[in-house]
Amino acid sequence: MNKLVLKTTFSLLNVDYVQLDESWNYRNVTSTFYRIYLIDDGSGVLYNPASSLTLEKGFLYLIPSFTTCNYYCADYLGQYYVSFIEDAPDGASLFANNRRILKVPATEADGVLFRRLLALNPDRGLKSSYDPKVYEKYPVLQSFREMNNYSPFSAYVETQGIILQLLSRFLTPECFQSPAAMIHSRVSDAIDYILTNLHRPLTVAHLAQRANQHPDYFSRLFREHTGERPLSYIQLKRIERAQFLLVNTDLPLAQIAAETGFESLSYFTRLFKEKTAQTPGEYKRNNCSF
Repeated sequence: MNKLVLKTTFSLLNVDYVQLDESWNYRNVTSTFYRIYLIDDGSGVLYNPASSLTLEKGFLYLIPSFTTCNYYCADYLGQYYVSFIEDAPDGASLFANNRRILKVPATEADGVLFRRLLALNPDRGLKSSYDPKVYEKYPVLQSFREMNNYSPFSAYVETQGIILQLLSRFLTPECFQSPAAMIHSRVSDAIDYILTNLHRPLTVAHLAQRANQHPDYFSRLFREHTGERPLSYIQLKRIERAQFLLVNTDLPLAQIAAETGFESLSYFTRLFKEKTAQTPGEYKRNNCSF
C-alpha cells in the first residue's frame, strides 16, 4: 500500500466553508472525485443502500470516488468541505477496496488544516450552485483543475500535503480495509495486477497462472475475499476507469474503450450501458456539457 501512496497525487477541485439548508438534498450522486467534510454546526445525513451516517458536529466524513451517496439536510448544516481528483499513472486507486462512506472524530488539528487550505486556495468554493448536476460537468471540473496551474508552487505542494494529512485520518486499521491485511495475499496481488493492467487482456486463466493455482480454485478464492468473480471485478473496475476518463478527459470513445481493455467499441458500449443504464455517449453528454 505504501508504494501506491507514493505514486498517487491529488488535484484540488474545491475547498470552502458553507452554511447549508433544506435545499441541500441530492440523490444518487456518484462522483469521479473525493469529498471530505468537517462539520462544525447543525446536522444532515449521508446515506446509500449500504449505510446511513448522521452528519454531526465534531466529525470528519470521507466519500471516496465512485461511492454512490445521497445528501440530505432537514434544517441547517455548517461544514468545511474539500473535493479533489485522484491521479495515479496506472489508474489504481487508494480507496479501491473502501468504496463506502467513512466517519471519524475530528480533532482541533483538522480544523487548522481546513483553514490553512482556505488561506492557500482562496476563491475555490462552489459559488454558482451546490447541485452535482451543475458542478460535476467536465468543463466545470476542468476549470477548477486548471486553477492549480496558477497557484504558487509552495502553495501547491503544501495543499498536496494537507490533503494527504486529511486522508490519513481515514487510513487507520479501525477504519481502512487494507487489502494486504484483510485479503489473501494471492488475491491482493491479483487485485493490484488488475488495477494496473486494465488496458491489457485479462483472463481468469492468466490470473490463476500468476497465482500458481487452478482457475476454478482461484475463482472461488477471489470471490470469497472480494464478493465478486474475477471477471465481474475486472468489468467493474474497467467501467469505473472509463467513467473517470469520460468525465475528466476529451479522449474519443474508441480510445477510452481501448485504454480500459475493451476489445471493441460496441462491446464497451453494451457493457457500459448494462452497468450504468447509460451509453458512454449519454454519460459524457450528461456530465460534460452545461
